[in-house]
This record gives sequence, C-alpha cells and structure tokens, in this order.
Amino acid sequence: MIYEFITPIDKTEILEGEELHPGQLGNYMYIYNGSEFELNDFNIAFIGVCEERNSGFNSGTAKAPDMVRKEFYKLFMPPIEKEFRVVDLGNIYAGETARDTYFALASVIIELLTHKVVPVIIGGGHDLTFGQYLGYKNLHALINMVIVDERIDMLENISGKMDAASFVMNILTYTPNYLFNYSHVGYQTYLNDTKAVETLEGLNFDCHRLGLIRANLEETEPMLRDADLLSIDISCIRQADAPAHAKASPNGFSGEELCQITRYAGLSDKLTSLGIYETNPGYDNNHQTTQLVAQMIWYFVEGYYSRVGDYPVSLDDHLKFIVHLEESNHELIFWKSKRTERWWMELPFGDKEKYGRHQLVPCSYNDYEQACNQELPDRWMKAYTKLI
Repeated sequence: MIYEFITPIDKTEILEGEELHPGQLGNYMYIYNGSEFELNDFNIAFIGVCEERNSGFNSGTAKAPDMVRKEFYKLFMPPIEKEFRVVDLGNIYAGETARDTYFALASVIIELLTHKVVPVIIGGGHDLTFGQYLGYKNLHALINMVIVDERIDMLENISGKMDAASFVMNILTYTPNYLFNYSHVGYQTYLNDTKAVETLEGLNFDCHRLGLIRANLEETEPMLRDADLLSIDISCIRQADAPAHAKASPNGFSGEELCQITRYAGLSDKLTSLGIYETNPGYDNNHQTTQLVAQMIWYFVEGYYSRVGDYPVSLDDHLKFIVHLEESNHELIFWKSKRTERWWMELPFGDKEKYGRHQLVPCSYNDYEQACNQELPDRWMKAYTKLI
C-alpha cells in the first residue's frame, strides 16, 4: 500500500557524487529503489515529505528532506550492539491538496506502525504533524503526543484553513479523538497568546516553558518515555545553532539539548514516531541546520538501539515503593527499574480495556521525593484526572 505514495530517491544524486567512507551510515542503510521488500526486516524507516503549502511564512521547507539525508548519510555508525536495520523509503511529494499529502503520510505511517517500524519524518511544514497524528487512527488506542516548539500552534486562521500556526486545534478537535495526553515543551511566553496555554492546561494537558525545561532537561525524559508521537519544530532551537527558519529566534534550545531530547525519545520503549519539521535550507548557514537535524536523528537512532525494555511487567526486575499520604489517607505506588533506575507511578483506573496502557506513568525520582514530602505529584494528578 505504501508504494503508491512514496517516490524512491537516488543516493548518488543526494550525495552529489561524493564518496562515502566504509563506516558512514549511507553504506549501511537500505535505500528503497522501487522494488517491493519486507517491512518486517527493518526497525526504522525514513520518510521525506516535500509539502510546504501550509507552512506560511516559511516557504522553502519542501527542500529539507534531501538536504538532511545528505548530512545523515555522512555520519558514522553509532556504537550499537544490535543489528542496524534502517530503510530510507524516499519522499512523499505534495498531493493535489495539502489534505491529500496528510492522507498519504498517514497511510504510510499506518502501514509502518502495523509492521512495528518506527517512522522518522523529515518535513515539510509543522502542519504535517496532523498527518503524523492521523497515522495512529486505526490502532484503536489512546495515544500521548509531545510537541517541542517555541510557539503553541493554535492561532485562529481567518480563512479557516489549517496551517502550521493552527494545526494543534485541529488535532484537539478531531473526531474520533484518540489523544490521551498532549505535552508542549519549550514554549516562549512572549511568543504566545496566554489563552493557548490556558486552553491546554484547562484540558489537563502539559505546557512547559523554555526556561524551566532548560533548567532541568532531565525532566523531559519521563514525558518522552510516556509519548507515542514526538513532533519537533526546528524553530525551537536558537538562531545561532539553527538559522534555517524564516523567523528563527535568538532564544531557544541549544543544538546539544535537542540532541539529548531526541536521544531520550529513542530510548523510550513506547515512542513509535518522530517528525522534525520547518527546516528551511534557504535560510541555512553553511548547512549548519541540516547537519544538526541529521545529528538529532543520529542520537534518536542510537537511543532506539539502546532500548532495554524495562517497563514494569515483572516484579523481579523492579523495586516497589509505597508512600502513604497522611492528609488524604491515600497510598501512592512507585516502581523503580533495577536495570536503569527509571521510575514509574501506578494509577488506579476504571476502564482497564480503554486506559490500561496508561496505568503506569513514567516519572522521575523528584516525583517520588515530592510524595515522600507529603505532596501529591502534579504528574500523577493530571494523569489521574483523565481516568476519572
């Protein structure tokens, strides 16, 4: 089914005749050439999406996929012990309408997820996140989504058309709704309407300011460990590190911090798709941004092949901690992995069939300490509120 939507790429053309060292990634990836193959043979699949019509002021993002590929192919193999099974499927080109492109992307993602292949999407405008989200429609499960962006893309479009500045509202109002939790990471207050923050918080979703996240980047790890879908707008990175955006800001994450975030995402046993959007080569400086995006993907791949599968399913592999909250006469149950020392909180729930996969909420040691100090962790409360 996916073959009708994707167009193979020519590796030689991408590299512009440049020869690769034997240890570079371009020699280890399978490049789809138009012939059918078994998706089950791969763990990760690259998809370029050459769609920019709804990226608005940042026109030029359709050229990003091949530019990022060129830089990724030239990186060296990560130090992994597992077999490297990554395929580059090629590009999805713009359909007759942007909606057609979203449908094509969703169709490809559905097929990949069905075969337990993790798609890495290189866009394109940030509105393609809508197509990424639609790719989970047929899984019959509520999912968690994390978006890393300096702006909360909920601006009202006068024309009523969805674009890169408004697509989040389309996801929140989409029917049928299969979104359990949405976390927005790295928003900058002066770039956002306070109503957008209030709307998300009113729905018991999470909004995290740039300064608070940068002060303790490790707190993003539990969020990403609980996420199914991660979408990144390259504008979340400061202009000095990633100039390839029409409205690149002087403030934002550093390139190193985004590489750490994508590595956390790769390590997450639950995360099944990554999209990196809004890279505009027309504004780039000596390929600086496309190199950074390639490195972010490298860290994601390295994290993926370092997954240990420590979700608490066996008492032998985890330590159980029970904290009694005296004021409410309630007990909180925490689980700690003996292998990785990662933490989870256990939640009571009513509908096991509907909410079972959200019973154990990834958390940090700080959440456990907070409970020991007789304070109900905010992460626990927000998750519990969605279950009742």
